[in-house]
Amino acid sequence: MSDLTAPVARRDVAFHIHSQTNPTLFEEQGPLVVARGAGVRVYDSDGKPYIDAMAGLWCASLGFANPRLAAAAARQYAELGFYHTFFHRTSEAVAELAEKLVALTGMDGGKAYFATSGSEANETMVKLAWVYHAARGKPTKRKVIARDRAFHGSTIAAASMCGLPFMHREFGLPLPGFLHTLCPDPYRGMLPGEDETAFVERLAAELERLILAEGPDTIAAFIAEPIHAGGGIIVPPERYFARIQEVLRRHDILCLDDEIVCGFGRTGNWFGKETVGMRPDMMALAKGLSSAYFPISAVVVAPAVYDALREFNRQGGAFGHGFTNSGHPVGVAVAAEAIRIYEEMDVVDHVRRMGARLRAHFEEIGRASPIVGEVRGAGLMLGIELVQDKATRRPFAPDRQAGPTFDRLAYENGLIARCMGDVLGFSPPLIVDEADVDEIADRFAASLMQLERVLPAG
Repeated sequence: MSDLTAPVARRDVAFHIHSQTNPTLFEEQGPLVVARGAGVRVYDSDGKPYIDAMAGLWCASLGFANPRLAAAAARQYAELGFYHTFFHRTSEAVAELAEKLVALTGMDGGKAYFATSGSEANETMVKLAWVYHAARGKPTKRKVIARDRAFHGSTIAAASMCGLPFMHREFGLPLPGFLHTLCPDPYRGMLPGEDETAFVERLAAELERLILAEGPDTIAAFIAEPIHAGGGIIVPPERYFARIQEVLRRHDILCLDDEIVCGFGRTGNWFGKETVGMRPDMMALAKGLSSAYFPISAVVVAPAVYDALREFNRQGGAFGHGFTNSGHPVGVAVAAEAIRIYEEMDVVDHVRRMGARLRAHFEEIGRASPIVGEVRGAGLMLGIELVQDKATRRPFAPDRQAGPTFDRLAYENGLIARCMGDVLGFSPPLIVDEADVDEIADRFAASLMQLERVLPAG
């Protein structure tokens, strides 16, 4: 990655623990030192440019150096650099952003709660689900069902909801009461001779089987990303959420929508729930909320959830939940400005056009490649699954390191993608233009051709 004798690399190796990084490999290779950003590109300490086709961590929707977001933060820092929202405190900007989020999400009559990360937002939804059922005389409804290959965050409950073994193995997770059902992956999950309708029915039946086995009176909520992000950019079949939510309603189970990656235009709609036909009781928002220029997240809840919270505390108690930086004035200012920019650029139309262009490139490249099994996704959230054999969908053996090898080649070619096993993720900043999209495709094609030479199909 870098010259390990360079001062920054040497200090980083000596003192810094990196997220989702192998410690031994990091000590051998060192860091990629990112020095600056401009538009959809970042530059390393040697001045080499990379087109970041993952928007950092799915999040820098407005690029890496947006002057309007920087100015919004500077203005707010000059006026009020911090205050909290405990004990009845607020600011005009907090109230305005809460109102805006309720309107944008379509949660009519609902309310917004602010936190500072996606993990905190998802855990807040779980705690509110517990309150909701307890206030209605059903305190035993505590368990949460997530799905295999889902990603919901890194704090203890959020990581327990993940359906990815690497999020669990070091920490003895998941915690008791966090359950998992099948991932709605048509490419890998459908049985021989099974069409999508039958697949959806089987997924719904499996969810109901789990609910009945555990006891409906013990299940509080079901949580889902509209489209799996870190689990491989998996788009559920049509009518999947309609059938799943029929099961949930039958057993009085809340539906929690993790919009942390999918929200704010990423999938070609304002929110992923619109892309997949999901009708949630609560929504967790983060990442694109501020284009990641400030750590801020939010939960938007339906009226019934707030009514339960209010009822629970009717005798004078206080909502026993909060984060120091909930509703941070600078985060709120940046988020409000980001939403204004999304509206001015007509983010939904722009993402649909750029996403269609990028997907068309990927599909053309994939048809000619012996190792591209599937191109999938929605909007500017696209995945490419590499396979050993296209006809049988046989994956590469793990020790062949297909995805990580592509990742290394792409870096050398100045392209940052996301390797999720042998699924390659592309989630570029939403400000990409036609030239950016074409450049991503060209660099992808060049890297793929190199991969095919070093890792031929069987």
